[in-house]
Amino acid sequence: MEKTMFKSWGLILFMLTLKGGLETSSSLAERLESKRNYNYTKYHPMEEIYKWMEDVERGNPELVSSSVYGLTFEERNITLLKLGLENPEGREKKAIWMDCGIHAREWIAPAFCQWFVKEILQSYKTNEKLTEMLQNLDMYVTPVVNVDGYMFTWTNESNRLWRKSRSLPPSDCGCRGVDLNRNFNANWGTVGVSYNCCDNTYCGTSPVSEPEAKAVTDFVGSRLNQILCFLTIHSSGQLILLPYGHPEISAPNYDELVAVGKEAAAEMKKVHGMDYTVGTSPQVLYKNSGSSRDWARLVGIPFSYTFELRDKGEFGHLLPEDQIQPACEEAYAGALSIITFVHDKAFNNVTTVPNAAVTTVTGITTVTGVAITIWSTIMAFSLTTGVLM
Repeated sequence: MEKTMFKSWGLILFMLTLKGGLETSSSLAERLESKRNYNYTKYHPMEEIYKWMEDVERGNPELVSSSVYGLTFEERNITLLKLGLENPEGREKKAIWMDCGIHAREWIAPAFCQWFVKEILQSYKTNEKLTEMLQNLDMYVTPVVNVDGYMFTWTNESNRLWRKSRSLPPSDCGCRGVDLNRNFNANWGTVGVSYNCCDNTYCGTSPVSEPEAKAVTDFVGSRLNQILCFLTIHSSGQLILLPYGHPEISAPNYDELVAVGKEAAAEMKKVHGMDYTVGTSPQVLYKNSGSSRDWARLVGIPFSYTFELRDKGEFGHLLPEDQIQPACEEAYAGALSIITFVHDKAFNNVTTVPNAAVTTVTGITTVTGVAITIWSTIMAFSLTTGVLM
C-alpha cells in the first residue's frame, strides 16, 4: 500500500513538472490563490493587470483567450481578452468590442473592463441568456489601450492626472503625448481639438499617427463584417455618448442609438439610482472630432457608444476606490443592456427598439436612414479631407 502511494505521488509530481506541460504544484497554488485574492474594488498598476489577464486566460480556457494586437509608442503590449463559446450549430459568430483606458488618468475605466470580465466569468454557466450570447458573440475586451500613459500616472502624484499617450512631440514643440481619442480618422482635426502639443486635446500630426490608435483601427477595421457594437469606456460625467462629435453630422440610426442608450441608462439607474445622460457629445458635453466612437460608426459598425462613468464633478478622475464597485455594477447593467439588444436584433430578429418610435425591416433602416448614411459619410469625408462635396 505504502509503495503504491509513493508511486502515485511520484507520477503526479512528474506530470506537474513536465516542461511545457502543467505548472508545478506550488506555482499552480499561487495562481489559484492570486485569482481568489484579486481585488476588483482596488485600482491596479499595469503589471498586476497584465498578470490578471494571464491568470484569467489560464483559468478559463473554454471561454477566454488573449491576443497582443499592437505595441505602444514605448513598445509595450496592447493586449485584449476574447470571451466567447463555441457555437453549437457551427454558425458564424459576430462580435462586441469594448476598450478601456484610452485616457490615462481615467482609472475607473480599466477597473470596469476587469469587472466586466469577472461578471461574465462568474455568471455565464448559470445564466442561459448570457450563455446564448457568448455562443453567438465574441467579446473583445481591452482593459488598457493607453498602456504608456496609464503607467505614467502611477509614477508619482504629480503625474496622476496625465491624459495623453507618451509619444515624442514634433520638432517645434516640447510636450509629449497625443490625445488618442482625438487621433482617429473621423473628421480628424475639425472641431474640439488642439494643434498645440502641450494641450490635453492635441490631436497629433495626422489621423492615426499614434501606434495605439493604429492598433485599434487595424484590429477592428479588419473585422467590420463581424463587429456589431463598439463600446469605449471613459470617465467622468455620467454620460452615454453616441455619434457624432461634430454638430453638423448625424448618425443614420440616430433615433435607434438614442433609444438603446436611454434603455441602458434606465437599467443603470435601477442599480444605485444614478442618472446617466444620453446624447451626442455636442448635445450634452462639447464638440469633438477624431474619437474612436465616431470612427467606429463612420466605418459601418451600427452601434457605437462612449460610456462616461462616475462621477459628476465631485471627484472627477480621482474617483475613490470605495466607488469602484457601485460604478462598475451600474456600468455593467448598462453595457449588458446594449449588448443584449444588439445580440437579439442580430440573432433573434428583434427589431423594435425599447421605448422608441423607430422600427426596422429585417435589420435595415428606412430609406430616410440610408439617405442620412450617405449624407453623413459625405460630410465626414469633406470635413476630414477639407474637400467640399
